[in-house]
Amino acid sequence: LAIYGLFNEETDSFDAAAQSAADINQIRVSLEGLKDHHEICSRSRENLDTWQQARKILGQMQQLYRDLKIGDTDYSAILEKVEKMAISPDQRKIHSLLNQIHEKGYIPLHLEKARQYLEESREKSYHFHGLEDMELSTQLLMREAVRRGVHVEILDREENFIRLSQKDKVEYVCQATKTSLDNYVSILAMENKVVTKKILDEHGIRTPKGAHYNQPEVARSDYEYYKDKAIVIKPKSTNFGKGITILKKNNDREVYIRAIYIAFNEDSSVLIEEFIEGKEFRIFVLNHQVAGILHRVPANVSGDGIRTIRELVDKKNEDPLRGKGYRTPLEKISLGEAEAMFLKTNHKNFDYIPSKEEIVFLRENSNISTGGDSIDYTDEIPESYKQIAVKAARALNVKITGLDMIIPDYTQEATEDNYAIIEMNFNPAIHIHCHPYQGVNRKLDAKIMDMLGFSFSG
Repeated sequence: LAIYGLFNEETDSFDAAAQSAADINQIRVSLEGLKDHHEICSRSRENLDTWQQARKILGQMQQLYRDLKIGDTDYSAILEKVEKMAISPDQRKIHSLLNQIHEKGYIPLHLEKARQYLEESREKSYHFHGLEDMELSTQLLMREAVRRGVHVEILDREENFIRLSQKDKVEYVCQATKTSLDNYVSILAMENKVVTKKILDEHGIRTPKGAHYNQPEVARSDYEYYKDKAIVIKPKSTNFGKGITILKKNNDREVYIRAIYIAFNEDSSVLIEEFIEGKEFRIFVLNHQVAGILHRVPANVSGDGIRTIRELVDKKNEDPLRGKGYRTPLEKISLGEAEAMFLKTNHKNFDYIPSKEEIVFLRENSNISTGGDSIDYTDEIPESYKQIAVKAARALNVKITGLDMIIPDYTQEATEDNYAIIEMNFNPAIHIHCHPYQGVNRKLDAKIMDMLGFSFSG
């Protein structure tokens, strides 16, 4: 409308007659605007059909956009939407609302709408509206920055690379946890699982025993050595659980060989390690303090005695908290090769019908990125395990890390051999701690902003 006004010459002066006509039209629209047949008056007090005049102006606006070669779909969509209302005024949403009020009553309808909007708000409360295409961890950090009066500039939207500035202070952040606080060598060390294990071993921190392979044929030929042993096969450098297979029985050569192939497909080097029984916990260390701990439950479904695993997964994936690409608190459960292999080792497939309340796991590894559930355990884990996590972070000289620790019995204090650190992540997600499947918000977005030195302005 502003562009239309700018490009159309206005020759008439806004005199008393024009002001009077404008006042009349203001009153008419305010009091009678819901009528399908409505009239406004011209300066000469001639009555004109409101909707006919609206369609005339909309036509002129559309022609102007064509002349200016403005092809923006948002502009076009808005004009089309308004034009439909001008053609069929009775189709306006206000009429639908009024009909519902007449049917249900004013107060009952609005209470119903309030409950509906509250539920929708809760389901999407984690989003930074307008930036939903970015990773959720980055959205949370940006929203916290705005709350503090920190200027946010998106440098690369696809890479979730942003610049934060407040007065003379400037920080560059990628994917919420890649910051200037950690040096590049430490990040490379965490990315390389062989290096991570060596450093942790040197500091007396337990890691799984295993072997390192650079050649697929050598790894495949060692099947007899690992046969009937619980093992983990994973790429040397990986993140988000990619390429990892856990074989608790390992009595099928075909499955073992396929797992080797999957791991080498992600990296040129592969680790085969002992599988350590116990619960897996993601411990987020921030500035040498534990900021949050999650127990990550592997992707699973609960049976009802009627639906297949495939149908149960489809149903669970309808949860609005589940999505794709780390833009929601939880990820959708996949029905891919890794899940099929795991079910096969347990003599099941996607068409298996679990009995009522039977829990069926689709993976052994518990990454949230592969459809797992996040449960907050920050207050339940003994301090001794937290001290080990901090010690591990200091060993690699990092301020931000998400380390994965296996603990057979978390109710017991840590000893030299009742835990193992299986991985340290250089780019841990914060959204899983801020919006866990079960538990409280640990506000890691606020803690990172504090750590970066950004306070509330004003």
